[in-house]
This record gives sequence, C-alpha cells and structure tokens, in this order.
Amino acid sequence: MNDFAHVDKLEQLHRTLDATEQPPEASEDEREHPSGGWGSAKAVGSILFQERAMRHVGVLLHQNKPKGFACVSCSWAKPGKPHPLEVCENGVKATAWELTTRRATPAFFAEHTVTELKTWGDHELEEVGRLTEPMRWDKHTDTYQPVSWEDAFAEIGAELKLMPPKSTVFYTSGRASLETSYMYQLLARMYGHNNLPDSSNMCHETTSTALPESVGVGVGTVLLEDFDKADCILFFGQNPGVNSPRMLHPLQEARKRGVPIITFNPLRERGLVNFVNPQSPAEMLGDNPTWISTQYHQVMPGGDVAALMGLCKCLLETDDAAKQDGTEGVLDDAFIAEHCHGYTEFAATVRQTTWDSIERESGLTRAALQDAAEVYAQAKAVIGVYGMGLTQHRHGTDNVQMLCNLLLLRGNMGKPGAGICPVRGHSNVQGQRTVGITEKPELAPLDQLAKQFGFEPPRDKGMATVDVCEAVLKGDIRAFVSLGGNFIRAIPETDRMEAAWPSIRLTVQISTRLNRAHLIHGDVAYILPCIGRTEKDIQASGPQCVAMEDSTGCMHGSWGQVAPAAPTLRSEPAIIAGIAKALLPRNPKLDWDAWVADYSKIRAAISESLPEIFHDLSDRMWQPGGFRRPMPVADRVWKTKTGKANFLVPKSLTVDPDTPAYGPDILRLFTVRSDGQFNTTIYTIEDRFRNVVDTRRVLLMNAADIVRLGFKDGDLVDASTVVTDGQLRRVSGLRVMTYDVPPGSVAGYFPECNPLIPLWHHAETSKVPAAKSIPIRLAATAPAHAPIH
Repeated sequence: MNDFAHVDKLEQLHRTLDATEQPPEASEDEREHPSGGWGSAKAVGSILFQERAMRHVGVLLHQNKPKGFACVSCSWAKPGKPHPLEVCENGVKATAWELTTRRATPAFFAEHTVTELKTWGDHELEEVGRLTEPMRWDKHTDTYQPVSWEDAFAEIGAELKLMPPKSTVFYTSGRASLETSYMYQLLARMYGHNNLPDSSNMCHETTSTALPESVGVGVGTVLLEDFDKADCILFFGQNPGVNSPRMLHPLQEARKRGVPIITFNPLRERGLVNFVNPQSPAEMLGDNPTWISTQYHQVMPGGDVAALMGLCKCLLETDDAAKQDGTEGVLDDAFIAEHCHGYTEFAATVRQTTWDSIERESGLTRAALQDAAEVYAQAKAVIGVYGMGLTQHRHGTDNVQMLCNLLLLRGNMGKPGAGICPVRGHSNVQGQRTVGITEKPELAPLDQLAKQFGFEPPRDKGMATVDVCEAVLKGDIRAFVSLGGNFIRAIPETDRMEAAWPSIRLTVQISTRLNRAHLIHGDVAYILPCIGRTEKDIQASGPQCVAMEDSTGCMHGSWGQVAPAAPTLRSEPAIIAGIAKALLPRNPKLDWDAWVADYSKIRAAISESLPEIFHDLSDRMWQPGGFRRPMPVADRVWKTKTGKANFLVPKSLTVDPDTPAYGPDILRLFTVRSDGQFNTTIYTIEDRFRNVVDTRRVLLMNAADIVRLGFKDGDLVDASTVVTDGQLRRVSGLRVMTYDVPPGSVAGYFPECNPLIPLWHHAETSKVPAAKSIPIRLAATAPAHAPIH
C-alpha cells in the first residue's frame, strides 16, 4: 500500500492553511507572547535607552540599505528592495552597542586593576562602553595604561620579530571587512605562518568540510529570492528568532502563501513557533500572529542523523511500494541517475537501518517522521535550513551530509526555490574565509599572492581554534593577536585555558569594547581600539567604504554613518598596516600607507588575487541585493571528486561515540543563546523568550527528569562532565528550571557552560567543539559554592 495515498489531500490542506491558525500543541505562553511584536519593540527601546544611543536612532534608517551600513550583527542576506526599516531587534541591539555614549577611558583603567575586573561579569565589562585609546598592561600596577599608537606598533613589531612566526597566532572574529581580512591574512603569511583561526572554527567549519564532499561547494546554495519560490522549508537546529531575526520576514511571507515549514529542534524556539512583524501596524494592533512551523518535532539533541535517516527511509519505502504497484514513485530518479553518485550504497544502508534504532536515537516516533516525510514528498522545491544544532557535534559532518542526502533524493539542488541553507553567525564570517582567513593553505590563493607581492607564502597547515588551545596548554604559543572577538570566552575548557593563558608572551586585542579577553592576557599585553562599522572612516583620500559577504554568498558595500566614538581611534586597516610596517621588511610591491589612504586599492588587490569571485569589486559591491559569488551548483555542476553530487553514508546514528553510555543519572547538555546576546556579547541578563530573569546560570530541564533526579524547580546544582580522561570539569551554582526539553536532555547558556566541553570533544573532521551534546551529571550545590546575584 502506498503510504502517501493522501498526498493530494495534504497538498490541498497546505495550500489553504491559514497562517494565523494556531497549531494545537502551542502553549498558552506561546499564544500570548510571540516573537517580534510588542516584546521586540520594548526590547529595542530598552537597548537604545540603556546605551544612551537615542540620539542616533535615525541611523537605523541606513542599516542594511544601499549606501548605508551593513549590520554588525548576523550575516543574513540583504534584499535588493529593502523594507523601510531593514533591521531586527538583535540588529538594533548590535548597533546601539556600538553607538553607545558610554566610554572606557584611560581614567577608568587607572581606577580598576585587571585583577579586580576579572571579578566582573561579561555584561558588566562590556557595559563600561567603547574603548578610546591604545592601552598597554603595566605589571607593576596591574592596570592598563595609555600608550601612543606609534609606540604600540613599534613594541608589538619588536616582540614579534623575536619569535618564531609559527609560534604565533592571528585570530579573527567574524565582523572584519573583506578589506581588513585580506590585509590581515597577507600580514600573517608575509610574516611566515598560516595560523589564522577564526570564529568559523567554532561553528560552521563543519559546513566547510561537509558540503564540498556532497555538492562541491563550501557554502550554501540558495539565494534570498529562493525563499519566494520554495513550496516547503525544512529547519534543523537553527533559531532565527534569536540568531537571525530578519529571516523571519521571508518565513512569514512563505507561511502566508501556505508554504509548510517543518522544524526539527530540541527546544520550541519562539521564532519558529509564531511571529508578529513589529514593522506592521496592523499586526501590532491586531491579535493574529503568523504561526511559523506547521510541524514541530523536538528531536533529541544529537538525534538529527537518525531523524534524517528516518525521513529518507520513509521516502524509500514509499517509493518501493509505488513502483511495486506500477505507480509513480516519490524519488527523482532522473536527477539521481544523471547527477548523483553513491545512491545504491546509501539506499542499501537506509533500508538496513531499523526503525527501533531510528526512534531510539532521534527521540521521535516513526509516525512523526512519516508525517514530515509526507509533506516533503509532495513539495516540488524545498530548502533545507540549518545552524549549529547540526554542526556542533562529534558527527556534525554526517548531520550536514544527511540533510544533503535528503534533498538529493528529490532533486532539491540546483533549481529555483531549492537547496541547502546554512545560516552563518557573524556578519562577514563567510567573507573573511573567502579572502584567505584560513589555516588551510589549499583554500587560500597562495600562488597568486606569491606572484602579486613577491614573497613565498608558507605552505604548511596552520592551527585551527582547537589546535591553538592545545598548543597554549603545552606552552607552545608565544603571541596571540586577536582581530575582534572574545576568544577566551568562546572556546571550550574555559577554566583550563584561562589558567594556561598567562604563559603567552604577547597578547594583542583589536577591539571596540572591553571584554574578558583583555583581562586574561600575556606577559606583554595591548588593547588597540578601532572604529566600528557604523562609524565614518575618513582617510587621506576621503571617506572610505568596505565590503562583506552575507550568508548566501552575496557581496555588499557598507558606509559608516556617524562620527567615531573618539578622535583617537584608528580603523582596522590602519591598525593592521601599522603592525605590518613595524614587523615586515619594506616590500616594493606593497604600499601599506597607500592602501590605508584609499581602500579601493585594497579591493583592487583582492580582485587580482581572486578574479573569478571579486573582479571589479569596487563597482559591483553596490549592486542591489549584492553580487553573488560563482555558484556551480545553481547550474547543476558539481565540483566534487566524482564530478557529481554524492550520497554519503553516515558512520552511525550515534552522535557521540566516545563518551560513556548514557545512564539514568546522565543528561545530554546542549548550549544555547538567549535573546539578549549575540555570540559572547551579552546585552541583557534576561531571556524573555524563555522567561529567564536575573541570571544566566540556569539549566533548562524536563519536569520528569527534575523529579526523577530528586531536585525541584529553583534548586542550585553543580554540573560535571562525565568522561574518562581524568580532568574535572564542573560549573557550580546553576539554577534548575522546568522547561519543555526532550527527556534526558538539558539546555544551558553559552558561554557560561563552556567549561564543561572537553577540548577533544569536537567534530571529527572540522574540529568544531561539540557543544550540542555533552554528557553531564548533576549534584546539589553546596551552600558555600552558591553564586551571589
């Protein structure tokens, strides 16, 4: 019997489904407090008031607009025809955070020792405000003291000259422009190393290793306009309500067209449940939110390979039955035959996998997976969206490749409205990789750089984030230069890493605001404050603009709009050039001062290094909606070893193969972000979507697990990692909170729970920390260890 006998009825249902109709499982809180709406409006007003940035509110009209500035928050795509306000709640928070009138002046640093500041929380540190002058740590007073730019550059250069280049690390967060990133990687390679880790190593490096094997590219294959053409959208482990709220607009528009959205996520994230557009007066005054997910499956953290295997198994079983009956199957046989490799082996594995194992590992029933597969089978153009819920696992590569397998079964690659969509975090994290920020020399245009600039770039593999941490623990790192970010808070093994960090001789932080990375420092330490993307960048040739790449592989220009926070600040390109001139011998083929004077000269060099992607960059970056990097998948050209799209068999259904078997007292922890943060930046302590107030030191637990383990709501507990490597990893004083999570799992906030992640507990191919599946055991907190709030 064909299990999809009711496909026509389902298709009719989804064509007529009212986007305001509430799914029956929606909780009372979800009905009353959707994402967006008045909650978002209040949060926007609060952050502008908190940062004393109300006088800059007009700058929001230029955010993500032509001739305006690209948001400093997430990397979601910028439309060619933007909304009147092309902003979201988190984008406003990021902009207000940069445009704050609060200042971290030399007077502040004179009043507070580094030892004292270490006792402050993350939010307290950043709330001090914008850094204004270059600072150098003085070990005698344990304070940061002012230093001139010229002295800072000279001293940093002198220190680096004394070190073996390969003992140094140049880290990058994801916000630096294409121009800055290109200069930075060139500086590192001219100095003599490929130690260029970046924030991708902590999140979407898994994408960069998985997708090339499957479809031949290391980035997503869809454009923003594909969301207008899709007739089904699948979500795996991504939370647009917190991480990319502007994405809710195309999702809302899709739902209003009757497009089904099927979500697989351990938590019921508010942005994937319902949404009120805060820019729509009718929606704000009415009581009719758009209900985003038509199906919501709370998969066990780490259960995605099993869930995807179940979806594929449903399709194959139905296709087999249809062909036995002599009717049309649900697989795209023509696409598979012409464009795919490895189908026979993959199909055999799917058929051999038992439903018992799929249900056990995924935490979902066969019936639930069948419901999702039925909708997928009737759709003609499907987008698979995912985030770190897939990438941050030991078998994260298998997660991503299994989603590719599901899309390939019905030909959902290389056609309008279909493809795979990894949602990146930082606003140019993908772009900096494109221009050479990578520890993998094969991904950088080394031959062309050698020809352009007359030097021999290093060819050996550099250190990724995990490699850097391991080297620090061994005492092998002499210098750590950070272009933005808060590395020490973002990495695993926080306690061990903080203890080992002072063994580093030199630390340099290029930053806009104070954070903990400035306080965990080397023997010689500098803070170099830079202007932000929202601010005007005036150089010798006049105002300068910069470029960046969004999550869909499109390049955009960006102009700063307001005066810098202090006249003493320098631009990121100027700071990179200052270090380069102090460190490197003069090169007749490279004039750092000319590049700083006119950024179009940097873009010309980028165009010469990577002409296929960046030819005529200075002109094309202003194209409405951005210009797209070459995407062979769009034409069904597969740059893989087989010359085809590859079905790849996962190693197993088990996400975490090398930690102890889960017993009745062991829970599976996964880390999450709140609506009041972006990565390590904490805007507010509260998380309104999860009703968390006063503290971020909480564990969201299933009610039955709380009772079963002998706790009650509000108890304070210590969480310890259950592994057998001899290291004690513990976070104390976490408040138990009842929440709708799958039994046996527990959620805690990033970065507070990072000390629980073993450094070796990372994705096997990409080395991305496996933060979404950590085995822990809980014990009541002793009164002496209870935190004070």
